[in-house]
Amino acid sequence: MITKCITVYTGDYEVFSDIYEEILALDLAENEEVEIEGITVSDSGEVSIEYIEKMKQKPEVAVMKIRDRNILIMQHGDIFEILIPA
Repeated sequence: MITKCITVYTGDYEVFSDIYEEILALDLAENEEVEIEGITVSDSGEVSIEYIEKMKQKPEVAVMKIRDRNILIMQHGDIFEILIPA
């Protein structure tokens, strides 16, 4: 399974949730970077299932699943990664 990764550079969950829908509406090209409300958002290309499984095992990674959209969100350090099946 190929998964597209969008990286959001903020450690603040409230800020992330405020711009989440706007991020999903973006049509970013691979490696394209934009700024939304002062937060950098970039398309980080595709990630493998192995990367996702490895990250999910780390205790410092918070994992959220949006079931109705089949989206996985991982938060670690000062970034959120939105993983969308391609």
